Amino acid sequence: MRNRFDEQLAQLNKEIITMGTLIEQAIETAVDALIHQDVEKARSAMESDDEIDHQEKIIENLCLRLLLQQQPVARDLRVISAALKMITDMERIGDHAVDISELAILMANHPYIKKPEHIDQMARETILMLIQSLEAYVNKNLKQARDVIAHDDIVDALFVQVKTELIGLIHENPDNGEQASDLLMAAKYFERIGDHATNIAEWVIFSITGKHKEDA
Repeated sequence: MRNRFDEQLAQLNKEIITMGTLIEQAIETAVDALIHQDVEKARSAMESDDEIDHQEKIIENLCLRLLLQQQPVARDLRVISAALKMITDMERIGDHAVDISELAILMANHPYIKKPEHIDQMARETILMLIQSLEAYVNKNLKQARDVIAHDDIVDALFVQVKTELIGLIHENPDNGEQASDLLMAAKYFERIGDHATNIAEWVIFSITGKHKEDA
């Protein structure tokens, strides 16, 4: 019985990594579309959202089967319940990839008032956070999960930098206002992705230790 349960837990890890890979690809495509003002790539990122949602349902069903058909001990319950919490944040990250893609389409026909290099950097940092949080879950790596949480400070600092730059451009020329607002919203979505990756890491810590910040 335990062997079968362990096999299903291994399958759960595999499905979570699959969902994470889909989201990683969606973010990468969305930011590429944004940076290079590529409408086709933006649409491609948006189309991947259905696949991400489908993968979420697969994981939900697997978690429910594990809860109903097996007899999980306390540690296993933490792992399964953490997975259910994590995929909610993962799905929201996928939604933000769509939001960023929509902004990319909106801004595709006008040259940028400033090259969005720091937004690109934010994207890279949040992708790294997502990958490492999921690796921490699969490998039960407490240090890696805590490193992800600490890494969010880098994303937050980049967001402040982007905001300061864009506000400066609006002061220089009020005509920059509309595009600056759209670029700031794109940066805000990446900041939120960092927050969701942090949430995932916090649930990883719960799955290992049984403690969550909400309990504090």
